[in-house]
Amino acid sequence: MTDFAAIDFETANECPSSVCSVGIVTVRGGEIADRFYSLIHPEPEYYQWFCRRVHGLGPEDTDAAQVFPYVWEKIEPLIQGLPLVAHNARFDECCLKAVFRVYRMDYPDYVFFDTLGASRRHFGHSLPNHQLQTVAAACGYDLVQHHHALADAEACARIALEIL
Repeated sequence: MTDFAAIDFETANECPSSVCSVGIVTVRGGEIADRFYSLIHPEPEYYQWFCRRVHGLGPEDTDAAQVFPYVWEKIEPLIQGLPLVAHNARFDECCLKAVFRVYRMDYPDYVFFDTLGASRRHFGHSLPNHQLQTVAAACGYDLVQHHHALADAEACARIALEIL
């Protein structure tokens, strides 16, 4: 796979629609072509302690951020015609569909590929686990800002270039 967009969401709470940040890394011809990151005003707009502990974001970061439809207007042209890739794609696809529903936006049936499943097939039991940072390291990428949406999207893109 040489043309795709790696995507990663962070959420504010247990609701999949509560995306509070997004990272996108577009790959064309096997090379990273573009990177995009944005904070997002989440819906519903409250933060659970466990989510804050994971990614470190809170209302002080996103109160002034744009809501999802305005952020997606910037993303859509970057990913047009590309399949989406995510590590544990079920989570990111669920978030994307949920936030599209909340804002009553027409969902264009994006095609998702999953680097988590690909890692399990490719590496099998040779890794201690198939977490993003473990798989990234096995693919020669040092993920230093885990749970920052752009850093995670870039790690996912590097994994996809190696094993998809």
